[in-house]
Amino acid sequence: MSVPSGDLSLLHDPIALELLQSSVPARLAYVWMDGTPRVVPIWFHWDGSSMVVCSPPKAPKLKALSQNSDVSVTIDSNDWPYRVLSLRGTATVAMLDDLAPEYAAAAERYLGPTEGQAWAAQLRGKPMGRVSIEPRWANILDFQTRFPSALSA
Repeated sequence: MSVPSGDLSLLHDPIALELLQSSVPARLAYVWMDGTPRVVPIWFHWDGSSMVVCSPPKAPKLKALSQNSDVSVTIDSNDWPYRVLSLRGTATVAMLDDLAPEYAAAAERYLGPTEGQAWAAQLRGKPMGRVSIEPRWANILDFQTRFPSALSA
C-alpha cells in the first residue's frame, strides 16, 4: 500500500533520501511582508529531521520568515523521469555570531570537500542567519508510480 501525500514517513523513502542528499538546490517558498509569494533557490542541509538553510544576516528573507514562518520547499531532479520532494513546514530563524555548521556541511556537499572547506573558511567568524525548517507535510512525485493528483486516476 502506498503512503498518502502529507505523511512524514515519506521522508524515509529512498527517493526522498536521494534528493535530501543531492547537490540540487532546494526551492524555498515563503510569504513576503506585503503578503505576496517569493521563491528562492538555496543550499540546504538535512539533519534527519529538519532542513537547515542559511543566509547573510541582512538577507530580507530572514525578516519575512520571522514575521510569517510558513514555508514550502521543493527539491527536484533534473533528469526524466523527474523525482520531486515537496515539503511544507515551519521555519525558525536564529541569528548566529559565526558560520552555522550546517552551512559548512552544505558547502562541502555542493562544492566538494576542498572547495567547500575553502568557501566555509572565508565565512568563519562572521554572523549568519540560520533557518531551521520543521516539516509538517511531505510528498513525493516520481512520474513512474507517483504522479501529480491531476494525472492520477
